[in-house]
Amino acid sequence: MKTRVSLALIVLLICSSLVWAGGQQEQSSSADEEVTLRFTLWSGFDGHLNMLNEIAAKYTAKHPNVKVQLDTIPFSDYVSKVTIQLAGSNPPDCGWLVENSGPSFIDAGVLSDLSNAAEQYDYDDFSDSAMTLWERGDQVYGLPFSTSPFIMLYNADLFTQAGVPNPNELAAEGDWTWEKLRDIAKTIKEETGVYAFQTMDGQGYDVRVWHTLIPIMRAYGADAWDSNGNCQLDTPEAIEAVELFHSMIYEDKSVVPPGSQSDFYAGNAAMTVGQISRVGKLKDASFDWGIAVMPKGPAGEAYVIGQAAVVAFKASENREIAADFVAFMTNKMNVKKMAEYFPPARESVLYDEAFLSANAAISKEQMRDVVATSIEKGEVLSFHPNFPKIDLTARAEFDTLWTADADVDAIMNRVAEKVQPLLNQ
Repeated sequence: MKTRVSLALIVLLICSSLVWAGGQQEQSSSADEEVTLRFTLWSGFDGHLNMLNEIAAKYTAKHPNVKVQLDTIPFSDYVSKVTIQLAGSNPPDCGWLVENSGPSFIDAGVLSDLSNAAEQYDYDDFSDSAMTLWERGDQVYGLPFSTSPFIMLYNADLFTQAGVPNPNELAAEGDWTWEKLRDIAKTIKEETGVYAFQTMDGQGYDVRVWHTLIPIMRAYGADAWDSNGNCQLDTPEAIEAVELFHSMIYEDKSVVPPGSQSDFYAGNAAMTVGQISRVGKLKDASFDWGIAVMPKGPAGEAYVIGQAAVVAFKASENREIAADFVAFMTNKMNVKKMAEYFPPARESVLYDEAFLSANAAISKEQMRDVVATSIEKGEVLSFHPNFPKIDLTARAEFDTLWTADADVDAIMNRVAEKVQPLLNQ
């Protein structure tokens, strides 16, 4: 209930932020004034924080009057808390923003136009597809720092113990499909007693439900909605995909169920959906592991990309400095540095030898064949300017999926019936 209430606040508060921010006078700090930029993000991982602090230190070395303060907010609360802060007396100056929140924040008018700041470096190096979410005409409201494909992380030891081929072996044979994943997941659970599959970050039944369902639905030939705003959640393809996942949880009992604390990164599941940024969590893993592309389905391969951008908030009292720091953080030098965890949107970096060698835990071949290939062929997660309302409405219905006797067909039809009017707004 807490999550739903928080989400319900977004629509109201983001509109309040627009009115509040629009009434503010333009403010900027002088070159000599002491300034603390508060930068919000959703990661508390030491590797990410250390890297970002190093980038901030390079900026402050050039601007001694500026201090950058990283402010971590849990992903599940991020959008609602940032929205509340923007409507309050202590708004953040800049920070991260995920792809499905971008359009609503832009349309609400709470983000600063970065086009002037972006002119100081090679802005054209960003791929056109990566910038689609963040541009409105000549204005730029976000600079992508991560265009990260969904990948399958797997515990190689558990596959060996169960006597089944791992995802890369299956992919080499052309047999890495969701149906095959279900088959081997059952075997892994039966032979090892360990769950075979965990949703992304264990949050796939609530805050990451879209991250769970969309990759499967796309492999079956459906999506949340199409480019014309037609909801596809009630199509036969979408329903078949969700029924497969539901059966894995409640019939096969091979998936970590809602409420369980079993964690892939602790060795308590054989597979999970993740991104390159999660690989750092395996640094001290007690098991051998690997990465693979996502399984294909009846509709073929389905490469899904999650994207995040760095933005500056219009409510900041240090707007010009915040925009300048965002541009600095996403220049070629710093994008190369961040590529260890966050696959870049800069074309010159994506195909650079430095990117393929950026993560010591992943071979150059896997960075090319799994990560770069998935970026090149992938499509960003479904987004819509009305996503906060869509998410609030859909998740209330998705919650009813997670029981053994759930009528998947009826629930998906009910979700589509409620989502379609919101897509039309």
